[in-house]
Order: sequence, then structure tokens, then C-alpha cells
Amino acid sequence: MSEALGDLLDLLDLERIEEDIFRGRSRTAIVPRVFGGQVAAQALVAAGRTVPAARTPHSLHAYFLRMGDPDAPIVYTVDRIRDGRSFTTRRVVAVQHGRPVFHLSASFQTYEDGLDHQADMPPAPDPETLPTARESLPRYADRFTGPEIAERLLEARAAVDLRYAGEPPYATPGEPRAPRSQVWFRTNGKLADDPPPGAVWGDPLLHVCLATYVSDMTLLDSVLLAHGRGGWAVGDVVGASLDHAMWFHRPFRADDWLLYDQESPTSSGGRGLGQARIWTRDGRLAITVIQEGVIRVPR
Repeated sequence: MSEALGDLLDLLDLERIEEDIFRGRSRTAIVPRVFGGQVAAQALVAAGRTVPAARTPHSLHAYFLRMGDPDAPIVYTVDRIRDGRSFTTRRVVAVQHGRPVFHLSASFQTYEDGLDHQADMPPAPDPETLPTARESLPRYADRFTGPEIAERLLEARAAVDLRYAGEPPYATPGEPRAPRSQVWFRTNGKLADDPPPGAVWGDPLLHVCLATYVSDMTLLDSVLLAHGRGGWAVGDVVGASLDHAMWFHRPFRADDWLLYDQESPTSSGGRGLGQARIWTRDGRLAITVIQEGVIRVPR
């Protein structure tokens, strides 16, 4: 396991300060706010710690209410909405400085057999043939708003091996392309099959929380591609996540390659919509993701 991945796992290991109240911290941010994937993953950790281990998340729906302060702790309060025979529902509110910054509803299910079908996995290049972030980001340093941006991106993504199947938006600003993007990702190191001694959560919740963390990194790329925008790194748009939804269909491991196939069906009114499917390398549809974000052109 890489040091960066160990740090990310520590970030997700929330402090329990009451039965249904948890406290988390943030890592150094690329921009002066908490990374949305972090707060979503931490909120799911908080919810999961109040649910029997036999029940795993099958969906989450979340709203980003305010920019989080990366220098202040985040308090997560869990509301036990329902504990049924097969399903468990939790609501989580994340608070900073006395105000809610994030809201999550999550549903958990005990595994059961049922009808089973899925769409076909789209074609994609083999992940090992694609350049790593360390190999590719320096190529675009002259496009970024500052010489430190590439290193800040590398630091923020050090826990995750994320490889673009095509050119990222910041590679070709000013050139509109099809509103579709693919990335392969996995954690930068293997995760234990069993949780270590003293761990409060384990497999498969950990893998779901890590995928939730990564899901906010690139989902709106396809919106930028449609308009030839490079994103915040090149300074031609400003934006933030508004809401985020995920459905977890089949078991997966976050330390095995996962294909994040993303597209944008529309953007309007200062908002852009991204939708995606996440596939295991052997072709199983693991997750569906939809997100809307604010995307504005600086004046």
C-alpha cells in the first residue's frame, strides 16, 4: 500500500464522538474548499458504521450545500430513518461552523438473488497501455494557470492511479469534442481482504466508499469537452458539484481496475449534467453515477 493510500484510509477513518455523531478532517485542498468526493465518502462511512455489516450500500443521493472549509473539522450526524427486514435507510448531515454543508441519504440492503441483466461494456483501451498521471500531467504544465498546478493535481490524486483513455479537457482547451470521457482507476496499492485489527469497517464498505471518493474527480469532464473548456486548471470555467447520485449494482474491488465511462447529455442555465457507468475489468456493470454541477464562464 502506498503512503498516499494509507493517508486516504486514515482520512476516511472517522472519529466517533457519540453513538451517531462522527468527526472527520480534510486533506490539503487543490482549491480553497473541501473536495466533494471526500465529504461524500466520509458521510457514507458515517452512515455505514450505524448499519449491520451484512448490509451494503445499494444507493446514495447527496446535495452539496455550501463550500466546505478544509481547515476545519466536519461533524457528521446520522439519522436512523429505517431498519427493515431487507433494507436500511440512513440520512447524514455534515456540519461546519454551525451550518450544514452537505446532505446524504443512503440505502443499504442485505444481499439476495434476483433477476440479473446488464448493458454491454463499451470498448476501451487496456489500462496498462495508458500513461500514468505522473507521465502525462507534465505535458500540459504550460496550459495551467500556474506552474504548481500539475504538482497539486498529482498530490491530490496520489492515492488513486487514474488514467485517461483519451486526452483530458485541459489538454485541448478551445477545441470542442464529443461530450464523452473514459478513465480507468484503481487505488494506488492493494487493500487487505480482511480489515486490520481495530478497523471499524471493512470490505466491501471500504471499496464502496473509495469508489464514491473517486467518482467526483472527473464526472463533469464530458461537459467541458462539449464546449472546448479546459476547466479550473486552465482558468476558463469555475464550478462546483451540486448534487450526486450513485447506484451500486454488483460487488467490486477498488484496488482492481475500474472503467469510468462518462458522458454529458446536456448543459444549460449555468449547470452541466454528467452521467456515467463504472465497469469492472471483466465487464460487470458495478455502479451507475449521475451528477449535476455549476459550471460558469468567468467574466
